[in-house]
Amino acid sequence: MTGKPAGEPFRGCYTVLVTPFTEGGAAVDVPALERLVEFQIAEGIRGLIPLGSTGEFLSVSPEERTAIVETVVRVAAGRVPVIIGTGAEDTREVVRTSREAEALGADGVMIIPPFYSVPTLPELMHHYGTVADAIGIPIMVYNNPATANVDMTPAMLAEISRIPNCRYVKESTLEVTRVRDIVALCGERMEVFAGVLGYESAWLGAIGWVAVCSNLAPRLSTEMFHAAAFDRDMDRALTLYRRLAPLLPWVGGPRYVAGTKAGFRLMGLPMGDPRPPRLPLPEADLPALAAVLDGIGLLPEARAAA
Repeated sequence: MTGKPAGEPFRGCYTVLVTPFTEGGAAVDVPALERLVEFQIAEGIRGLIPLGSTGEFLSVSPEERTAIVETVVRVAAGRVPVIIGTGAEDTREVVRTSREAEALGADGVMIIPPFYSVPTLPELMHHYGTVADAIGIPIMVYNNPATANVDMTPAMLAEISRIPNCRYVKESTLEVTRVRDIVALCGERMEVFAGVLGYESAWLGAIGWVAVCSNLAPRLSTEMFHAAAFDRDMDRALTLYRRLAPLLPWVGGPRYVAGTKAGFRLMGLPMGDPRPPRLPLPEADLPALAAVLDGIGLLPEARAAA
């Protein structure tokens, strides 16, 4: 499998990338990030999203942010689309980082709403409208009420979808019927990427999946989503989903960053530890995670034999 070239409509399984750090979280590990991008593309991922929640975007400096964007865009080299997470509490900062992403060659931006001020719908319209007026690349609106403290319901998204450039939404609640409702209310103005329920959302009209598990299992994640969303092959999709499912608890919930980075360590692709206040996955949990990775065929011995 190969990803769609940058510039085409976004489709398929996109990885919301971890941010590799050097020992003790001292700096962004640029060589590790380069290896991660190459690994993802070689394994057939359809797009890359650095500086999302999984990328610890609130724990990097402006200078590090720029280096991350430059690195991912450079290494991807147009082989797959690159969408940059540019969420912030201050609309002016979102404009700044979104303009920077566009100037550095990104294909789109993903924007979680301000996560402290609990904006109303008129405030959300002003926020996203201001950013849309400032850039020429598509915006993926990111609905994650568990972390943003605001829930953009399908009816609210129907209004936001009228803003030019707000062409996609990452829907990250556990209410899969929202995909159905967003499709019905927004029509062609806004298309849905699942944020959590990739398998389930595919059957209700999601055309993409922003996945955490695809950091570790990009090929399996991509094949599963495409079997459901595009091939409509329920037997194959369900078989692949059941193979992937044991990994999901390790890369979801409050330890999603720690679990993903621990998985990379076990796979022989170290990405460093999370930055505090996040802590590494407890050593006592590593054997169980290793067993899950082994069952999927992701440990070094299995990958070498594949």
